[in-house]
Amino acid sequence: MGEPEPAEPLTKSVANRLRDMIAQDALPAGERIRERALAEQLQVSRTPLREALKVLATEGLVELFPNRGAVVSDPDPTEVQDLLQVLGVLEGLGGELACARAKEKDLDEVQALHYEMLAAYARKDRLTYFKVNQQIHKAIVAISGNASLIETHARINARLYRVRYRSNSRNTKWDVAIEEHEAILAALRERDAAALSKILRSHLGSTWTNVSEGLVGGGEETTGG
Repeated sequence: MGEPEPAEPLTKSVANRLRDMIAQDALPAGERIRERALAEQLQVSRTPLREALKVLATEGLVELFPNRGAVVSDPDPTEVQDLLQVLGVLEGLGGELACARAKEKDLDEVQALHYEMLAAYARKDRLTYFKVNQQIHKAIVAISGNASLIETHARINARLYRVRYRSNSRNTKWDVAIEEHEAILAALRERDAAALSKILRSHLGSTWTNVSEGLVGGGEETTGG
């Protein structure tokens, strides 16, 4: 038997897998997580699984209860809407600052991520598309150079990981989302702070439109970015 994998990378790997399972409803909202069965499914011991659950608890994706274990978080519609409103303001501010502070290499990196996203779109690979999409938004905020903004955005965005994936999966006009991202990239390249801020805030509004019916009791798939 080889050397065991270091605890920290294994915990991170398990957390990543659980995060995607939650996003894709393989672990549905409100469901208690059965550690033994899940550890067997992921082929890991319960120790890294529990450490990974602690990570997801700090992100707000699961809740930990004494003597009851972990439950997948199920935020109510009001909380989701409030968080999306705040995230929209944060991304709008991040876009404004990015326009003022971006170096050419920063713009090239966002462009490269955009091409990766288009490749996932062409393959109809929703999960990869979503993850690269997230990287683009985080990259723009990172370019702002505002540490408090970056930290707050990361915390709220992590809380909304499942919600933003659901918005992506419910989007029946995927081409519209692509057009919005083309506009985001163009505004950043042109350093048009007002335009970029407006587009980013509207983008988050589309997320709420896409998920709101499902959160309040179902409905047909919606359109939007």
